[in-house]
Amino acid sequence: MSNTIIDTSFSFPGQVNVYKGKVREVYRLENDIMVMVATDRLSAFDVVMPKGIPYKGQILNQIATKMMEDTADIVPNWLVATPDPNVAIGHACEPFKVEMVIRGYMSGHAAREYKAGKRMLCGISMPEGMKENDKFPDPIITPATKAEMGDHDEDISREDILKKGIVSEEDYSILEKYTKALFQRGTEIAAKRGLILVDTKYEFGKTKEGEIVLIDEIHTPDSSRYFYSEGYEDRQEKGEAQKQLSKEFVRQWLIANDFQGLEGQKVPVMTDEYITSVSERYIELYENITGEKFIKADISNIQERIEKNVLTYLK
Repeated sequence: MSNTIIDTSFSFPGQVNVYKGKVREVYRLENDIMVMVATDRLSAFDVVMPKGIPYKGQILNQIATKMMEDTADIVPNWLVATPDPNVAIGHACEPFKVEMVIRGYMSGHAAREYKAGKRMLCGISMPEGMKENDKFPDPIITPATKAEMGDHDEDISREDILKKGIVSEEDYSILEKYTKALFQRGTEIAAKRGLILVDTKYEFGKTKEGEIVLIDEIHTPDSSRYFYSEGYEDRQEKGEAQKQLSKEFVRQWLIANDFQGLEGQKVPVMTDEYITSVSERYIELYENITGEKFIKADISNIQERIEKNVLTYLK
């Protein structure tokens, strides 16, 4: 198997602390600088899988970087530089404790809730008579509270976010405005690649100057779901599954192997062959989403490569 980066333990000059999320590890330095390392960890149903996926961190980091550059004119973001294929460096922010999930189509979690008979999601009503993967009349925002590593994100309504004081009304209005603008731009970018941006999530933070900015990842296959435009209508009419680009294929494999992150369930064994197939699928996702050929970075010693590139940049 190819080398992967599962865990890091860097000690950069002026390092203040380290935060480890499900996939990314964030090193906070003096002068409010953040070094974010995208690992090859794979998370599904809010559970981190025991084995890494070759090139996954590079893929996520490079898609997110490209998409931040492509949306910087409409929403400010935290990014300053990407000195390594797996690393983004930017301004330290205080993250909002909500993920802004926006859905243009009734898929994934929304479809599972709908099938269970629910017609309200995060305080938003879903129309009667919809089929899985149908387009909503207008995109809906269905926020989730941000989970710590290993915990489940939970749906929450706008009303509860404000009532519990998780986000102020003034800030939340900006988060909603930015979420809609980013989704619109993401939809336009996807359309040029023959794709439909189905749903996605955005995370935001506040700089020490008080500016709200986009942080973390954007429009990656881990945070977003894409369908192929060609044949979408035909498949909907026939009641067939949509051809999609997202991490959903991993979730479906886990479901088929009796795992949905529930108590008492064991993560199925991921063979080397399966891991290779997931890596190849992520490369396919990258090339479709960006419209560019994926260039594999040297993974003979990823830790050493990252450390060298970050230290060179910080000098």
